[in-house]
Amino acid sequence: MDNRNRLFIGLTGGIGSGKSTVSAYLTQQGVTVIDADLISRSLTQADGLAIPAIKKAFGGQVIDAHNALDRAKMRQLVFSNPTAKKQLEQIIHPLVKEQMIKQAMEAESSPYIVFDVPLLIESIHHYRLWLSRICVVDCEPETQIVRVMQRSGLAEEMVRQIIAQQASRQQRLANADDIVHNGAGVLLEELHQQVDKLHAQWLILA
Repeated sequence: MDNRNRLFIGLTGGIGSGKSTVSAYLTQQGVTVIDADLISRSLTQADGLAIPAIKKAFGGQVIDAHNALDRAKMRQLVFSNPTAKKQLEQIIHPLVKEQMIKQAMEAESSPYIVFDVPLLIESIHHYRLWLSRICVVDCEPETQIVRVMQRSGLAEEMVRQIIAQQASRQQRLANADDIVHNGAGVLLEELHQQVDKLHAQWLILA
């Protein structure tokens, strides 16, 4: 993607970090936020663009009666088979990137574009070359666990397994150009103040 004339920000953070709160606040400031998860889900819904390739790679057992991805079966397969995880990513990532580029090109009025990508660091090679900056929403792993348990009702062991599947806090911070601190005790107002500061900086860069 040619981003010489546009500022493209990759926004990421581990589960429970508060990334969605940051995305929502940026949207309120008039910034276009493109949600990779939303695109990914649309690709795997009934008759989605990714369905034929998924069916070819994994067979009909991971496709439901509506010709959509059976998420529970695919999740089980991916957790038990690292090769299946890579295969799925090789199908999904290029399609997500294609749709993100399309949406970015259509967002002409936004001062800059934010790409909300939960697993950005895990797939950094797909994104680093065309992102202007990477912003990480950061907090302690123990804070992640508490937040996710409170909002989802999942058991602590399950939350720890999810976190273990994601990039480590150290990996995210090592790739960060900008950091939003949202650890234990950070108030919403304080979070917004950090985002306001970054927003002002990004407007200058844009």
